[in-house]
Amino acid sequence: MPNPETPSNLISIAMKRLPHGVDIDLPSYATGGAAGMDICAAITANLTLGPGERRAVPCGFAMAIPPGFEAQIRPRSGLALKHGITIANAPGTIDSDYRGEIAAIMINLGSENFIITRGMRIAQMVIATVTQCHPVEVGDLDVTTRGADGFGSTGV
Repeated sequence: MPNPETPSNLISIAMKRLPHGVDIDLPSYATGGAAGMDICAAITANLTLGPGERRAVPCGFAMAIPPGFEAQIRPRSGLALKHGITIANAPGTIDSDYRGEIAAIMINLGSENFIITRGMRIAQMVIATVTQCHPVEVGDLDVTTRGADGFGSTGV
């Protein structure tokens, strides 16, 4: 009988700790049911993020995501609620063929300075499957009840 604590859809992802991230935790799940792995700041000095300011914060590792998957960088809910700190391009997408350092594009939507410290858990990373498509140009699209009605067309 399978262990209910072990997900059946585990994949392995090779991660390389970079020189400036030697003492920084690699991504990890805080609980057994967590969807996202916490990722930490691999900065050499405290970084102050002023209201409205955004910065790419290095995380001290690179990885080899298998084809057919992506990594999504998402905000940590506690930082967003308590301080207005979020990910500017949420979710940020990391493609399977990228081999550079992982960074989080942080933005301060709060009204006060926020200090990021070395090793602080700044974001979460979710691994997701990707479906690619083959675009096919056509002259007309099928007709639907909604049609071309867009933003706000189904209510506020």
